[in-house]
Amino acid sequence: MNQPKRSDEPIWWALFSAGGVCFAMVIPGLVLTLSLLYPLGLLPEAAFSYSRVQQLLQSFWGLPGLAFAGAAICLPLFHAMHRVHHGLHDLKLAQGRLAKIFCYGLASLLSAVAIVYSGIIA
Repeated sequence: MNQPKRSDEPIWWALFSAGGVCFAMVIPGLVLTLSLLYPLGLLPEAAFSYSRVQQLLQSFWGLPGLAFAGAAICLPLFHAMHRVHHGLHDLKLAQGRLAKIFCYGLASLLSAVAIVYSGIIA
């Protein structure tokens, strides 16, 4: 009997799905908070001071900051690049492994850059 070929697609589809959920749930709340509520003065001034936000993101070994960066930046990146990868595939512009490596590699690289430059992991 022949064993079916293993695929890495479930990993990418899981990241795509998680990124879509973050686009739908986290990003609207973030936009509402940072672009409407805070500038209109409906939130206390000290709530978003740099030192308070940095302390919150780096508390508990940086896990809240990692979760927030993952939900707000990294997962939506994988969602977008999965769409780009399959769009290129549908248009027959990119067939094979090279497009997959480029798309998901770019999402991985940008995620790492976002986490490193956010100061969460020092």
